[in-house]
Amino acid sequence: MHSTLIVARMDPASTPEVAALFEAFDATDMPRRMGTIRRQLFFYKGLYFHQQDFATEAGGEAIEAAKTDPRFQRISADLKPYIEAYDPAWRTPSDAMATRFYDWRRPA
Repeated sequence: MHSTLIVARMDPASTPEVAALFEAFDATDMPRRMGTIRRQLFFYKGLYFHQQDFATEAGGEAIEAAKTDPRFQRISADLKPYIEAYDPAWRTPSDAMATRFYDWRRPA
């Protein structure tokens, strides 16, 4: 399994709109196309966290491939009023991804 965590800024009052946008997006075949098996959205003191889990390590490549799909472009545009880049140099989702520095899993 592979996970990504995007960090940005968000007004917590916009959580219903952001959740609705992702609910509609996740009802399409886009999660399957990208290999997404779980998406979780969090907020904390003006910060937005978007965790996406993938079945394989190829999740990042699948997102890159999906960027040309009009549905991916639409949700990105629809989120702009609600999600603000944490770093002004942000250009793509990969620019906002946190770097994992520790990973523990319970033994099987």
